[in-house]
Amino acid sequence: MTDTNNQVENSSAFEDIEVIGPFTEMAQNLGGVLWKLLGDNVPGSLHWSMLLVTLALAIFLYWMRGGRGAKTAEGRERQSDTFSEYLFPVDIYGHVSARVDIWLWCLERVLRPFWVVSLLVVFAPSIERAVIRSLEWALGSTPALDANYFWMLFYSLTILLLYDLFFYAIHYTMHRFTFFWAIHKVHHSAEVLTPLTRYREHFLAGPIWASGGMLAYSISGGIFAYLFDGSLVSATLFNLGFFSALFGLTGNFRHSHILLHYPVWLSLWLQSPAMHHSHHSYLPQHLGTNLAAVTSIWDRLFGTIYIPEKDEFTPWGLGDETQKDYRGFQQNVFGPFLDWWRMATKRLNSEDSDKAGF
Repeated sequence: MTDTNNQVENSSAFEDIEVIGPFTEMAQNLGGVLWKLLGDNVPGSLHWSMLLVTLALAIFLYWMRGGRGAKTAEGRERQSDTFSEYLFPVDIYGHVSARVDIWLWCLERVLRPFWVVSLLVVFAPSIERAVIRSLEWALGSTPALDANYFWMLFYSLTILLLYDLFFYAIHYTMHRFTFFWAIHKVHHSAEVLTPLTRYREHFLAGPIWASGGMLAYSISGGIFAYLFDGSLVSATLFNLGFFSALFGLTGNFRHSHILLHYPVWLSLWLQSPAMHHSHHSYLPQHLGTNLAAVTSIWDRLFGTIYIPEKDEFTPWGLGDETQKDYRGFQQNVFGPFLDWWRMATKRLNSEDSDKAGF
């Protein structure tokens, strides 16, 4: 009888324990989060470990191809006589576009902690809790599964695939609709590619991209917190999610003048840096292709995949008609607002013409 009472008491105590996810726990430790965001505001791809991996791969590619495989500022493949010329060509890193990369990155880094904190502290825990409560309502209390490394890897893979899906949806929207293209145009105004081009975004684009990552992490966090009673963490490599770090080893080459192709069979599953080179091209056959961040799954599914030929010509930027309006730092900061003003006045003029019977 005593054992039965103890079991009932333990069961009741267990039911009173609230299952929380990683974002909710993070929000409860707000001070530490703020300190980390404000004090350690360096992108993962520019961390010394990733830069060393990038350098090692660049040395290997230079040796394998005998100095070939780097591109000029015009997007054509060239022969480099020395490794320094191969790695740091003057026409790339001395280009006005590379300097604008730096200024836009600095502006984004200054503003980033404010909207990141709002997303992580306000929205992510709310979504996470909603997922957990929905699962508890539909399936009952947490099964409290035992965590092991297989589940940690599966958790990392789930986060990656969800992140890639939300990234694709946002990226497609930015290319498909003129209003959002005005913002994303800043990123595509890069006439040369450097590792900092990855962060060449208008300051309004940052919260949009981050919302996709927030949804992927909070939904995944809620599902796995429910399944494992909040005790599961994702597998990591270089202090990053395992699969994100594994696929991110070549991430700096996505925005780089150095070509890195994958075999066709692998490109059907993973986005190679060369595929992102063609994404940044303004040639008609390249526009609106390769929209996912890591995998090729969503591009294959929705018909936007493009696998370029080896050393294919990929002129970067917006093209002759538009590039002149998005060359300098101030042009890229104020450009979207000017585009929206033109859209609004054009629409108003069109409506006035219709009313006048023209």
